[in-house]
Amino acid sequence: MSRKNYIFTSESVSEGHPDKVCDRISDSILDAFLAQEPEARVACETFATTNRVVIGGEVGLSDQAKLAEYMGRIDGIVRECIRDIGYEQDKFHWDTVEITNLLHEQSAHIAQGVNASGNKDEGAGDQGIMFGYATDETEALMPAPIQYAHAILRRLAEVRKSGEAAVLGPDAKSQLSVRYVDGKPVEVTSIVLSTQHLDETMTSGDVRAVVEPYIRQVLPDGWLTPTTEWHVNPTGKFVIGGPDGDAGLTGRKIIVDTYGGAAPHGGGAFSGKDPTKVDRSAAYAARYLAKNIVAAGLAKRCTLQLSYAIGVSQPLSIYVDTHGTGTIPDEQIERAVRTAMDLTPRGIRTKLQLNKPIYARTAAYGHFGRAPEADGGFSWERTDLIDTLRAGV
Repeated sequence: MSRKNYIFTSESVSEGHPDKVCDRISDSILDAFLAQEPEARVACETFATTNRVVIGGEVGLSDQAKLAEYMGRIDGIVRECIRDIGYEQDKFHWDTVEITNLLHEQSAHIAQGVNASGNKDEGAGDQGIMFGYATDETEALMPAPIQYAHAILRRLAEVRKSGEAAVLGPDAKSQLSVRYVDGKPVEVTSIVLSTQHLDETMTSGDVRAVVEPYIRQVLPDGWLTPTTEWHVNPTGKFVIGGPDGDAGLTGRKIIVDTYGGAAPHGGGAFSGKDPTKVDRSAAYAARYLAKNIVAAGLAKRCTLQLSYAIGVSQPLSIYVDTHGTGTIPDEQIERAVRTAMDLTPRGIRTKLQLNKPIYARTAAYGHFGRAPEADGGFSWERTDLIDTLRAGV
């Protein structure tokens, strides 16, 4: 039986964290290619350090003559990402950073396994396992610690960019420890926040005075108590931030991107990958299904696993675990899932409208728990499969 009373901790990182700078650049490059060709194949990795950004990976286009033209746009995309995030430091500035573009054409051997041909359907872009998760402990059907760790940093980014808290810098991390009673989150036992600041004279107390009102705005009433432990910039000064302070790399924050450690992870990163890569698209589909299972009232918690083989269209397995909260047996929900959605790579992309330039916005503050958007962004957060799942059981 699951524990009912415990403390669980999750962390988030801001858009200015070195790894998130790289995720943003990789996803912005993906968006640029998808905007020109919805079937573009992109696997883009970014590395960033002091005054330098390196782009690598592969790109596949139906019109090879356009590849060189699109490659010429990479420099401008990188600089715009860094400028929007807010880096104008002496050793990491959007206008002066040195950019090396090593993108090249997609491997023909990978393409032959993935592409549809003759009677062969489009196959998965790689082998692997993907997990989705949902819980009814928040309105977004997300675990509370990661949902609110994200919310804190999003709010601080808003007030930083608006000028209301211009003294803050782009680089930041948050961490929440949340107490659960009878399986429900009730209070924050500790909060850790480290944020870059532009005024070198600021102390940890000065930084707390700036950020605390915004933190209180986003947390539920009563969750911060007189016994909540606060650790704001516990090491003292944090002036040098971003890739100048620590190197960044695409795909290193996979737990931040998903469920904050509250659910399993298959190990595959998301950013920079087009939706033929099931590391990304099938993880979105798994979240979509898990969220709809909980929204349909079939369970209070749900973990859903999918598995794939490269070049094979159908998933090798579908596994559902409702952690003892299901209203019907898990095996019955699994059967309903199989009929509720086409889980081939093409079926996922069609159902969730993934062949669109919607990915740069996912690069920070989580891929899940966000509101679905009119242009198809965060389509995997819709709850439009409820009736289908109920009918299937």
